[in-house]
Amino acid sequence: MIDGVLRSQSHLTGRDMTLLGWLADHGVLTSFQIAHALYPSVNFAQRRLRKLVALGVIDRFRPQRPDGGSHPYHYVLSQLGVEVVAGQRGEDLPRKDQAKTRRWHLTNRANLPHLLGTNEFFIQLAGHARTHPGAALRRWWPTTRCIKLGAFADSDHFDPTIFGYTPRIRPDGHGVWTDGERTVPFFVEFDSGTEPLWKVAGKLTGYAHLAKVTGKVWPVLLWLHSARREHNLREHLTREHPAAVVAATAARDHAALLGLSPAEAVWALAGPNTNGDRLRLADLPHITPRPHLLTGTPTEQRPAEPA
Repeated sequence: MIDGVLRSQSHLTGRDMTLLGWLADHGVLTSFQIAHALYPSVNFAQRRLRKLVALGVIDRFRPQRPDGGSHPYHYVLSQLGVEVVAGQRGEDLPRKDQAKTRRWHLTNRANLPHLLGTNEFFIQLAGHARTHPGAALRRWWPTTRCIKLGAFADSDHFDPTIFGYTPRIRPDGHGVWTDGERTVPFFVEFDSGTEPLWKVAGKLTGYAHLAKVTGKVWPVLLWLHSARREHNLREHLTREHPAAVVAATAARDHAALLGLSPAEAVWALAGPNTNGDRLRLADLPHITPRPHLLTGTPTEQRPAEPA
Protein backbone atom coordinates (compact mmCIF):
# COMPACT_ATOMS: atom_id res chain seq x y z
CA MET A 1 0.00 0.00 0.00
CA ILE A 2 2.72 2.47 1.05
CA ASP A 3 4.87 1.57 -1.98
CA GLY A 4 1.94 2.22 -4.32
CA VAL A 5 1.32 5.63 -2.78
CA LEU A 6 4.98 6.61 -3.07
CA ARG A 7 5.21 5.44 -6.68
CA SER A 8 2.11 7.37 -7.70
CA GLN A 9 3.18 10.54 -5.87
CA SER A 10 6.32 10.73 -7.98
CA HIS A 11 4.12 11.12 -11.09
CA LEU A 12 1.72 13.72 -9.68
CA THR A 13 1.92 17.47 -10.25
CA GLY A 14 0.67 20.22 -7.98
CA ARG A 15 -2.38 20.60 -10.17
CA ASP A 16 -3.05 16.85 -9.91
CA MET A 17 -2.97 17.12 -6.12
CA THR A 18 -5.42 20.02 -6.23
CA LEU A 19 -7.81 17.84 -8.22
CA LEU A 20 -7.41 14.86 -5.89
CA GLY A 21 -8.06 17.12 -2.90
CA TRP A 22 -11.24 18.47 -4.49
CA LEU A 23 -12.49 14.95 -5.21
CA ALA A 24 -11.72 13.94 -1.62
CA ASP A 25 -13.70 16.86 -0.23
CA HIS A 26 -16.49 17.23 -2.80
CA GLY A 27 -17.02 13.73 -4.15
CA VAL A 28 -17.39 14.01 -7.91
CA LEU A 29 -16.57 16.35 -10.79
CA THR A 30 -17.22 16.05 -14.50
CA SER A 31 -14.55 16.25 -17.18
CA PHE A 32 -15.87 19.65 -18.29
CA GLN A 33 -15.80 21.01 -14.75
CA ILE A 34 -12.21 19.86 -14.24
CA ALA A 35 -11.17 21.33 -17.57
CA HIS A 36 -12.78 24.71 -16.84
CA ALA A 37 -11.21 25.05 -13.41
CA LEU A 38 -7.71 23.72 -14.00
CA TYR A 39 -6.74 23.42 -17.66
CA PRO A 40 -6.42 25.62 -20.76
CA SER A 41 -8.61 23.32 -22.87
CA VAL A 42 -10.90 20.29 -22.67
CA ASN A 43 -8.52 18.22 -24.82
CA PHE A 44 -5.60 19.08 -22.54
CA ALA A 45 -7.67 18.06 -19.50
CA GLN A 46 -8.87 14.81 -21.05
CA ARG A 47 -5.32 13.72 -21.87
CA ARG A 48 -4.22 14.31 -18.30
CA LEU A 49 -7.30 12.64 -16.85
CA ARG A 50 -6.64 9.51 -18.91
CA LYS A 51 -3.11 9.43 -17.47
CA LEU A 52 -4.45 9.75 -13.93
CA VAL A 53 -6.91 6.91 -14.55
CA ALA A 54 -4.06 4.77 -15.91
CA LEU A 55 -1.98 5.68 -12.87
CA GLY A 56 -4.82 4.38 -10.70
CA VAL A 57 -5.50 7.47 -8.57
CA ILE A 58 -8.94 8.27 -10.01
CA ASP A 59 -11.86 6.34 -11.45
CA ARG A 60 -14.63 7.46 -13.77
CA PHE A 61 -18.20 6.58 -14.67
CA ARG A 62 -20.66 7.88 -17.24
CA PRO A 63 -24.34 8.11 -16.22
CA GLN A 64 -26.97 7.46 -18.85
CA ARG A 65 -29.47 10.17 -19.75
CA PRO A 66 -33.15 9.24 -19.25
CA ASP A 67 -33.93 10.35 -22.83
CA GLY A 68 -31.00 8.49 -24.38
CA GLY A 69 -27.27 9.10 -24.72
CA SER A 70 -24.92 9.69 -21.81
CA HIS A 71 -23.51 12.43 -19.65
CA PRO A 72 -19.82 13.38 -19.75
CA TYR A 73 -17.42 11.32 -17.67
CA HIS A 74 -17.74 11.81 -13.92
CA TYR A 75 -14.51 11.44 -11.92
CA VAL A 76 -14.09 10.15 -8.37
CA LEU A 77 -11.14 9.04 -6.26
CA SER A 78 -9.93 5.46 -6.50
CA GLN A 79 -8.72 3.68 -3.39
CA LEU A 80 -5.13 4.61 -4.27
CA GLY A 81 -6.22 8.23 -4.70
CA VAL A 82 -7.86 8.19 -1.28
CA GLU A 83 -4.61 6.88 0.21
CA VAL A 84 -2.53 9.50 -1.62
CA VAL A 85 -4.68 12.34 -0.26
CA ALA A 86 -4.60 10.89 3.26
CA GLY A 87 -0.82 10.68 3.11
CA GLN A 88 -0.53 14.22 1.76
CA ARG A 89 -2.71 15.53 4.59
CA GLY A 90 -1.08 13.48 7.33
CA GLU A 91 -4.28 11.56 8.04
CA ASP A 92 -4.70 7.96 9.13
CA LEU A 93 -4.80 5.38 6.36
CA PRO A 94 -8.37 4.88 5.12
CA ARG A 95 -10.32 1.63 5.12
CA LYS A 96 -9.55 -0.66 2.17
CA ASP A 97 -13.08 -0.35 0.82
CA GLN A 98 -13.53 3.39 1.38
CA ALA A 99 -13.34 4.43 -2.28
CA LYS A 100 -15.65 1.60 -3.39
CA THR A 101 -18.24 2.48 -0.74
CA ARG A 102 -18.10 6.17 -1.50
CA ARG A 103 -18.42 5.60 -5.24
CA TRP A 104 -21.50 3.44 -4.66
CA HIS A 105 -23.11 6.20 -2.61
CA LEU A 106 -22.26 8.85 -5.21
CA THR A 107 -23.52 6.89 -8.20
CA ASN A 108 -26.74 5.86 -6.45
CA ARG A 109 -27.67 9.10 -4.66
CA ALA A 110 -30.86 10.73 -5.86
CA ASN A 111 -29.43 14.21 -5.36
CA LEU A 112 -26.29 13.78 -7.49
CA PRO A 113 -27.45 16.66 -9.77
CA HIS A 114 -27.66 18.90 -6.68
CA LEU A 115 -24.12 17.97 -5.64
CA LEU A 116 -22.80 18.59 -9.16
CA GLY A 117 -24.66 21.90 -9.30
CA THR A 118 -23.15 23.05 -6.03
CA ASN A 119 -19.70 21.98 -7.20
CA GLU A 120 -20.29 23.84 -10.47
CA PHE A 121 -20.71 27.08 -8.52
CA PHE A 122 -17.22 26.77 -7.05
CA ILE A 123 -15.78 25.44 -10.30
CA GLN A 124 -16.94 28.62 -12.04
CA LEU A 125 -15.14 30.68 -9.40
CA ALA A 126 -11.96 28.60 -9.81
CA GLY A 127 -12.18 28.95 -13.59
CA HIS A 128 -12.61 32.71 -13.27
CA ALA A 129 -9.56 32.88 -10.99
CA ARG A 130 -7.50 30.83 -13.47
CA THR A 131 -8.03 33.43 -16.18
CA HIS A 132 -8.11 36.63 -14.08
CA PRO A 133 -4.88 37.65 -12.31
CA GLY A 134 -5.58 38.90 -8.81
CA ALA A 135 -8.61 36.67 -8.30
CA ALA A 136 -8.46 33.54 -6.14
CA LEU A 137 -10.74 30.98 -4.54
CA ARG A 138 -8.95 30.75 -1.20
CA ARG A 139 -11.33 28.35 0.53
CA TRP A 140 -13.86 25.76 -0.61
CA TRP A 141 -15.55 23.78 2.15
CA PRO A 142 -18.25 21.11 1.78
CA THR A 143 -21.31 20.87 4.00
CA THR A 144 -19.70 18.26 6.24
CA ARG A 145 -16.93 20.63 7.30
CA CYS A 146 -19.29 23.55 7.89
CA ILE A 147 -21.43 21.68 10.42
CA LYS A 148 -18.59 20.42 12.62
CA LEU A 149 -18.18 21.54 16.21
CA GLY A 150 -16.18 24.78 16.27
CA ALA A 151 -16.07 24.99 12.47
CA PHE A 152 -15.90 28.79 12.41
CA ALA A 153 -13.75 29.34 15.48
CA ASP A 154 -10.45 31.18 15.07
CA SER A 155 -7.48 28.93 15.74
CA ASP A 156 -5.27 31.77 17.02
CA HIS A 157 -7.91 33.40 19.23
CA PHE A 158 -9.41 30.91 21.67
CA ASP A 159 -12.99 31.65 22.59
CA PRO A 160 -14.63 28.74 24.47
CA THR A 161 -18.08 29.87 23.38
CA ILE A 162 -17.21 29.63 19.67
CA PHE A 163 -14.98 26.55 19.95
CA GLY A 164 -17.84 24.69 21.62
CA TYR A 165 -20.47 25.92 19.18
CA THR A 166 -22.02 23.63 16.58
CA PRO A 167 -23.39 25.79 13.73
CA ARG A 168 -27.14 25.67 13.16
CA ILE A 169 -26.65 25.91 9.43
CA ARG A 170 -26.29 23.39 6.66
CA PRO A 171 -24.95 25.33 3.67
CA ASP A 172 -24.24 23.58 0.41
CA GLY A 173 -20.77 25.11 0.58
CA HIS A 174 -18.60 27.81 2.12
CA GLY A 175 -15.80 29.72 0.49
CA VAL A 176 -13.48 32.70 0.67
CA TRP A 177 -13.11 34.72 -2.52
CA THR A 178 -10.49 37.35 -3.31
CA ASP A 179 -10.58 39.78 -6.21
CA GLY A 180 -7.86 42.39 -6.18
CA GLU A 181 -7.75 44.06 -2.76
CA ARG A 182 -11.12 42.74 -1.66
CA THR A 183 -11.74 39.43 0.13
CA VAL A 184 -15.16 38.13 1.11
CA PRO A 185 -16.16 34.93 2.93
CA PHE A 186 -19.54 33.53 1.92
CA PHE A 187 -22.01 30.66 2.16
CA VAL A 188 -23.85 29.09 -0.78
CA GLU A 189 -27.40 27.78 -0.85
CA PHE A 190 -27.88 26.03 -4.19
CA ASP A 191 -31.57 26.08 -5.12
CA SER A 192 -32.95 23.37 -7.39
CA GLY A 193 -36.42 24.89 -7.50
CA THR A 194 -38.05 22.02 -5.59
CA GLU A 195 -38.45 23.57 -2.13
CA PRO A 196 -41.19 26.08 -1.24
CA LEU A 197 -39.90 29.63 -0.94
CA TRP A 198 -40.76 29.86 2.75
CA LYS A 199 -38.38 26.97 3.39
CA VAL A 200 -35.58 28.59 1.38
CA ALA A 201 -36.05 31.86 3.28
CA GLY A 202 -36.23 29.99 6.59
CA LYS A 203 -32.64 28.80 6.19
CA LEU A 204 -31.47 32.34 6.97
CA THR A 205 -32.45 31.90 10.64
CA GLY A 206 -29.47 29.63 11.25
CA TYR A 207 -27.12 32.17 9.70
CA ALA A 208 -28.52 34.87 11.98
CA HIS A 209 -27.68 32.67 14.96
CA LEU A 210 -24.16 32.05 13.64
CA ALA A 211 -23.63 35.81 13.28
CA LYS A 212 -24.87 36.40 16.84
CA VAL A 213 -22.52 33.81 18.35
CA THR A 214 -19.37 34.38 16.27
CA GLY A 215 -19.71 38.00 15.10
CA LYS A 216 -19.18 36.81 11.52
CA VAL A 217 -21.79 38.36 9.23
CA TRP A 218 -20.94 36.67 5.95
CA PRO A 219 -23.09 36.85 2.80
CA VAL A 220 -25.47 33.96 2.17
CA LEU A 221 -25.62 33.47 -1.60
CA LEU A 222 -28.99 32.17 -2.78
CA TRP A 223 -28.10 30.72 -6.19
CA LEU A 224 -31.52 30.19 -7.79
CA HIS A 225 -32.36 28.19 -10.89
CA SER A 226 -34.48 30.86 -12.63
CA ALA A 227 -35.01 34.60 -12.74
CA ARG A 228 -38.72 34.13 -12.03
CA ARG A 229 -38.00 32.18 -8.86
CA GLU A 230 -35.44 34.78 -7.81
CA HIS A 231 -38.03 37.55 -8.24
CA ASN A 232 -40.56 35.65 -6.13
CA LEU A 233 -38.03 34.91 -3.39
CA ARG A 234 -36.92 38.54 -3.26
CA GLU A 235 -40.53 39.60 -2.76
CA HIS A 236 -40.83 37.08 0.08
CA LEU A 237 -37.62 38.38 1.70
CA THR A 238 -38.83 41.98 1.69
CA ARG A 239 -41.43 40.80 4.22
CA GLU A 240 -39.42 38.20 6.17
CA HIS A 241 -35.68 38.71 6.47
CA PRO A 242 -33.50 38.33 9.60
CA ALA A 243 -31.86 41.67 10.32
CA ALA A 244 -28.48 40.13 11.17
CA VAL A 245 -28.07 38.35 7.82
CA VAL A 246 -26.60 39.60 4.54
CA ALA A 247 -28.44 37.64 1.85
CA ALA A 248 -27.85 38.05 -1.88
CA THR A 249 -29.71 36.45 -4.76
CA ALA A 250 -28.82 35.56 -8.34
CA ALA A 251 -30.40 33.40 -11.04
CA ARG A 252 -28.39 30.84 -12.96
CA ASP A 253 -30.37 31.24 -16.18
CA HIS A 254 -29.89 35.02 -16.13
CA ALA A 255 -26.14 34.72 -15.45
CA ALA A 256 -25.76 32.16 -18.24
CA LEU A 257 -27.67 34.38 -20.67
CA LEU A 258 -25.22 37.21 -19.97
CA GLY A 259 -22.19 34.90 -19.96
CA LEU A 260 -21.31 35.84 -16.38
CA SER A 261 -19.87 33.72 -13.58
CA PRO A 262 -20.79 33.96 -9.87
CA ALA A 263 -17.68 36.11 -9.42
CA GLU A 264 -19.18 38.89 -11.51
CA ALA A 265 -21.98 41.44 -11.09
CA VAL A 266 -24.92 39.04 -10.77
CA TRP A 267 -25.74 39.47 -7.04
CA ALA A 268 -28.51 41.64 -5.62
CA LEU A 269 -28.87 42.19 -1.89
CA ALA A 270 -32.18 40.89 -0.56
CA GLY A 271 -34.48 42.21 2.12
CA PRO A 272 -36.31 45.46 2.81
CA ASN A 273 -34.80 48.74 1.63
CA THR A 274 -32.64 47.18 -1.09
CA ASN A 275 -32.53 48.59 -4.61
CA GLY A 276 -31.75 45.43 -6.59
CA ASP A 277 -28.47 46.74 -8.06
CA ARG A 278 -26.21 43.89 -9.19
CA LEU A 279 -22.86 43.57 -7.40
CA ARG A 280 -19.73 41.48 -7.86
CA LEU A 281 -19.17 38.75 -5.30
CA ALA A 282 -16.12 40.61 -3.97
CA ASP A 283 -18.20 43.76 -3.39
CA LEU A 284 -20.81 42.18 -1.12
CA PRO A 285 -20.81 43.60 2.42
CA HIS A 286 -19.62 41.45 5.30
CA ILE A 287 -18.27 41.65 8.83
CA THR A 288 -15.32 39.56 10.03
CA PRO A 289 -14.03 40.38 13.55
CA ARG A 290 -10.42 39.43 12.67
CA PRO A 291 -10.14 39.77 8.87
CA HIS A 292 -6.43 38.88 8.79
CA LEU A 293 -7.46 35.26 9.40
CA LEU A 294 -8.95 35.11 5.90
CA THR A 295 -5.56 35.32 4.23
CA GLY A 296 -3.92 32.15 2.97
CA THR A 297 -2.92 30.13 -0.04
CA PRO A 298 -5.42 30.17 -2.91
CA THR A 299 -7.22 26.93 -3.66
CA GLU A 300 -5.78 27.03 -7.16
CA GLN A 301 -3.63 29.84 -8.47
CA ARG A 302 -0.80 28.06 -10.25
CA PRO A 303 0.57 28.73 -13.70
CA ALA A 304 -0.29 26.25 -16.43
CA GLU A 305 1.88 23.14 -16.40
CA PRO A 306 3.08 21.21 -19.43
CA ALA A 307 1.15 18.14 -20.58
